[in-house]
Amino acid sequence: AESVANLQKLSAAYGLPVEESDAPGGGKIVRFTDPNGFPVDIVAGQALPAELPVKRRLVHNDGAARPRRGAALRVAPGPSQVKRLGHCVINVKDFRETEAWYKERFGLVTSDEIEIAPGAPIGAFLRCDRGKAHVDHHTLFPVGTGTPGFNHAAFEVANFDDLMTGREVLAQSGRLHEWGVGRHILGSQIFDYWRDPWGHTVEHWTDGDLFNDETPPNVVGIDQLMGNQWGPPAPPNMGS
Repeated sequence: AESVANLQKLSAAYGLPVEESDAPGGGKIVRFTDPNGFPVDIVAGQALPAELPVKRRLVHNDGAARPRRGAALRVAPGPSQVKRLGHCVINVKDFRETEAWYKERFGLVTSDEIEIAPGAPIGAFLRCDRGKAHVDHHTLFPVGTGTPGFNHAAFEVANFDDLMTGREVLAQSGRLHEWGVGRHILGSQIFDYWRDPWGHTVEHWTDGDLFNDETPPNVVGIDQLMGNQWGPPAPPNMGS
């Protein structure tokens, strides 16, 4: 949350206590449980760690502009530099119930709603509402599978070269690759999906869309969810 005062508003509205957080960084916390049994912890006032050093941003030439002159581009090998958790996808019992719960409490808005047939919604890409400020295309995507569960978590990396060097590290380490590299239709991210050692799906992504309150909600078919602008097709067991 933006402030402890906002936590206190949530506390008063839903009859939940404001507690001391025992997580790294401390702060205050209000604990919810969503309709699927998932814990949802809202934190404010925590101490933030110092930024980690990162590799410098590379200057790229393209067909329209060539700003890199008199210097060779060299990409340093190594794992991807994860900047942040960008979004989560959760499998839910009832999409509409879950959508309403998150929108009511946290003000999320729809970027793209997904239909498996006309008039039959199955999920939606939900983003934070920051008014005129541009935000990620989505922060949460609840998809109505009928059974609650974790689908995947997506982490933004520094850039395309960083995604590709990290991909090589994962491949050389014997990790299980799931899907990619490609570019999504909805959200436009360049993506690469892997399985972690416990079988969970994890996405690295870069170059996603940013929307504000001038972008209206959209309704699309499931083909746009599972398709991509380029890259290999999605595997049939994606995220399961």
